[in-house]
Amino acid sequence: MEHHTQIQTLVERLSEGDLSAREQLISASWERLLRMTRYISRDFAGVRRWEQTEDVWQNASLRIWKALEKVQIQDARHFLRLAAEKIRFELIDLARHHQGPRGHGRHHQTATSSAGFSEEVFHKGMEDHPQASLSPSQQAEGQDLHQLIEQLPDALKEVFDLHYYHDLPQAEIAQLLGVDVRTVKRKWRAARLALQSKWQLWQAENQESFK
Repeated sequence: MEHHTQIQTLVERLSEGDLSAREQLISASWERLLRMTRYISRDFAGVRRWEQTEDVWQNASLRIWKALEKVQIQDARHFLRLAAEKIRFELIDLARHHQGPRGHGRHHQTATSSAGFSEEVFHKGMEDHPQASLSPSQQAEGQDLHQLIEQLPDALKEVFDLHYYHDLPQAEIAQLLGVDVRTVKRKWRAARLALQSKWQLWQAENQESFK
């Protein structure tokens, strides 16, 4: 059974009032979402230095649990979108905490990929970049890049979340969204181009910030 099909079954049970499905939703997605947390964390060098991936995921899973108590999940795609959002928000908040004016990571350099936080977003599937030491300003860029993802139009952000965060193949995304693969490819390309444009604008506006 494909992952999104299992999720859909649990969502239907939850919508019918079976509260046990709420815990099972998180349990069924535990390993996948933990891997996703580890994957996204690579873009948050200033968080990885101070936080374990498992702790980040525990906090993110609490966010998801609380959201499931308040939000009526419509279908599998709604749950997957919510999960990606909550993990992203947890990492952004931790980055602000550690890299903020009073954060203990503000004046530390952290070893990580030299361009991973931007290059892999725009060229998913490329080989890892060599290790390097990033300054606090470069560490902050990973955080800001993921905030820019939140500004994408919903239709593009959904495809971006499913492919980049959840690492679903394009064929499965097409099935989940009820469209053909060509449409998924078009939206994926449009999302990356839109994000790259926002990223370049952000860099131009902030290039003097850490000098």
